[in-house]
Amino acid sequence: MKLDAQQEAILKGEKGDVMAKVMETMVRYGELFGADSMVPITSRYNHLVTSFGLKALGPVYDLMEKLIDAGCLSQQKFTADPRPLDKKVPSSFIQNIVFQHFMYSKQEYYENQLQQLGLLEKDAFTCTCYMDEVGNTPRQGEVLSWSESSAVVYANSVLGARCNRNSGIIDLMGAVVGYVPYFGLLTDEGRKADWVVEIKTTKKPEAQLLGSAIGMKVMEDVPYIVGLDKWLGTLDDDAKTYLKDFGAATASNGAVGLYHVEGITPEAVSQGRALVREDAKVYVVDDAELKRIYDGYPVIWKNKDARPKLCFMGCPHMSLNQLVSWTEKVEQSLKEAGNAKVVIPTVFTAAPAVLRKFKETDYAGRLEKTGIIVSDICPLMYMNNPLSTSMPVITSSNKLRTYTSARYYTDDEILQQITKGGNV
Repeated sequence: MKLDAQQEAILKGEKGDVMAKVMETMVRYGELFGADSMVPITSRYNHLVTSFGLKALGPVYDLMEKLIDAGCLSQQKFTADPRPLDKKVPSSFIQNIVFQHFMYSKQEYYENQLQQLGLLEKDAFTCTCYMDEVGNTPRQGEVLSWSESSAVVYANSVLGARCNRNSGIIDLMGAVVGYVPYFGLLTDEGRKADWVVEIKTTKKPEAQLLGSAIGMKVMEDVPYIVGLDKWLGTLDDDAKTYLKDFGAATASNGAVGLYHVEGITPEAVSQGRALVREDAKVYVVDDAELKRIYDGYPVIWKNKDARPKLCFMGCPHMSLNQLVSWTEKVEQSLKEAGNAKVVIPTVFTAAPAVLRKFKETDYAGRLEKTGIIVSDICPLMYMNNPLSTSMPVITSSNKLRTYTSARYYTDDEILQQITKGGNV
């Protein structure tokens, strides 16, 4: 790898042994992927994926202490993924013992480390850091050092920023030294599409289901999606919310770090089919294909006919747009069913900043009356508890379905179950 004079000086220890090791880490990381140079991070803020004080992460805490003691702090303020715990979310006495003593016993200690390293705000914990309310929204072309897969794919695709699918801690190393290796999705060539995906459905496809289908098909490749603009129209708040959930499914059910939607996403608007490689493969998604994908999801509950004990919505975190629209949908469906409150304990999760904005509206009180709980928790971290894994939990998040025992249903099916009960 060719380093400039400043990078070479850091590697040789001009800024201390610890910073030299950070630079060496990033150089070695880049060389593994064939990078021949380093480029500066240009975004205003960074984002870290590791947000949970898991007892088993002792080496991480030791590393953090070494960075702090050496004064090797993040050059950017940063946000972090959601916290793993929230007292408002239903949990049993034994579940709480496991959470607090066997799993996330180092949470307070770790959050203190994050604040010393450069956490943007005390409650800057969310997987949707790019929301306007949160303020960590990169601009087109900016170079990032992020790891959270759902945030990386959104930043690359919807915002046109540039970031590879890094691993946890690598995101922090980049922020500390101020550079990331130049390869993959940071390059023009790496952002070209390997697939053309043709959407031929008779109605607007479910975001999480379509993302799952495309992710499982193209894996880590870049898809260029044709025909989705018919259903999205323009890149307004509704479309951004759709693409948030769609992208998270492509990234978790596959390993997509970037997608282009013809007529919608910024690079597809400016470059069009020039983004598609000459040897690109074609994948057609119609109603039958989506049904095939849906029917293929395994149900890993011990009792497949069990009544759901909990519903999680918001993985990734819900937008303000979603909180408002879901409040209206839940109210209407409860009215139709003749019920005052939801019949399954239900948690809507969103960023703390989004929830503060939501509470300024009358929708917050209306949603509370339905019995739904709002939280800034990470549903995935909640489900990592072995006692949570054994619970019949439902969700419309394909990310949560992929990583946990939660069972996937479409939004309409979730709405029916939480407001009217019964099988779908």
